[in-house]
Amino acid sequence: MQFVNYETVDENIVVVTLNRPEAANALSLALLTELEKCIQKIKASGKIRCVIITGSGEKAFCAGADLKERKIMNEEEVVAAVQKIGSVCDSIEKIDVPVIAAINGVSFGGGLELALACDLRIAANHVKLGLTETSLAIIPGAGGTQRLPRLIGIGQAKLLIYTAKIISADDALAIGLIERSVAASFLQDEAISIARKITNNGPIAVKQAKKAINQGVNLPLDKAIQLEHESYLKVIPTKDRKEGLLAFQEKRKPDYHGN
Repeated sequence: MQFVNYETVDENIVVVTLNRPEAANALSLALLTELEKCIQKIKASGKIRCVIITGSGEKAFCAGADLKERKIMNEEEVVAAVQKIGSVCDSIEKIDVPVIAAINGVSFGGGLELALACDLRIAANHVKLGLTETSLAIIPGAGGTQRLPRLIGIGQAKLLIYTAKIISADDALAIGLIERSVAASFLQDEAISIARKITNNGPIAVKQAKKAINQGVNLPLDKAIQLEHESYLKVIPTKDRKEGLLAFQEKRKPDYHGN
């Protein structure tokens, strides 16, 4: 059985689907290995301009670690399994094009940590989300204690992590955990619509914008502004920049090629 599906849309958008619906798309070692291969394939491609990660079915985006698999592991194997989830999350964050999490169902623990590694999170309005690890006498170990406070603030992150509270899509939207909440039937269309808006823009510019935001957010402001300037310099000599100016002058849609 294939645990991760890989589908190309419009030649430059990839939809990656976690495919273990019978196990709430939990992160087994086999699924993580397949997901790693998908990420490598994305990074090796010169055509992809946006990635969407979602889960199969409507019940679960990803329920987190596979606890049945985890239960038969010794302590060393548990640590290695957590590190593997963390490594995959890091790899997702380091994809140089925007990554959208289309959260189709429950997103708990490592599943939410995976979504936190994405650039944008769009959720179906029926979903529940939470970093529930402390209820199992552990802590988020795949980046959750670091990415969540950077996204929603330290106080809100502590509240969610300390209490292991599960929240609704509406509450997640209110605190900035997700960027959009839509009816489940519109989730895929909404994710692809946003991806298309992204891919209509200059590919090099979008990559440099992601780099400037992600790397600059934790720098002192003067260093971050210098990073922004360095990223800006990368777009100046591109053919796409000249095409953008020409298209504006000719009142037409620009035709960007990423060069």
